[in-house]
Amino acid sequence: MSIENFTGKAEDYAKGRPGYPKEAIDTIVGLAPKGAVFADVGAGTGKLTVKLAEHEYTVFAVEPNADMRKQLAITLTPFSNVKIIDGTAETTTLPDHSVDILTVAHALHWFSLDAFRAECCRVVKPGGLVMAIYNLTPGGGMIHLSKKTTDAFFTNPTTWEFPNPMEYTRENWLAYIASQEEYPLATDPIYDAHIAAINAAFDRDSVDGLLSCNRVTKIYCERI
Repeated sequence: MSIENFTGKAEDYAKGRPGYPKEAIDTIVGLAPKGAVFADVGAGTGKLTVKLAEHEYTVFAVEPNADMRKQLAITLTPFSNVKIIDGTAETTTLPDHSVDILTVAHALHWFSLDAFRAECCRVVKPGGLVMAIYNLTPGGGMIHLSKKTTDAFFTNPTTWEFPNPMEYTRENWLAYIASQEEYPLATDPIYDAHIAAINAAFDRDSVDGLLSCNRVTKIYCERI
């Protein structure tokens, strides 16, 4: 699992990355048994974790990056039903057969899939579920990468797809762009030129100060 890709980007990630629509969350929790225990692996800043916590499930939020865990703790401050774990997808440190549903939100492509599959079999209860959730932009590169990754990981998953449109202010759009793992940090010599180019693109494409993005959220689900 890649660990340091988002070092220095957690605040922008929390501010700019999209969350998940109500229909997607309802689908996930609709599959959960009463009193379910979740593991959200690669939890990041808690975009999905917080939605599970709001439904009062016990959640283990597994995140290996220290910057992301710090932001995750801020996101989850109101919730006593979530435990933040310093662990990787391949070594979560969770007890054997301790969770009913294991979720991965927009992160499966970072994992070593064979090792992660073995870890899922270890920590998920027999008959439990593994879910991968992706936010996808039509025409975006993540469509191909997510399909390649989920095809390699799952055998015969059930899938759902939901609209997840978002309107960005300039501030949120800059945060979204800055949260990308390949985008330069503010200390990089080329940072100012990148910001100028992003601002110019926002001025060109936005309407009344808002930039629309018509994403979809896709869920893959399979029983262990």
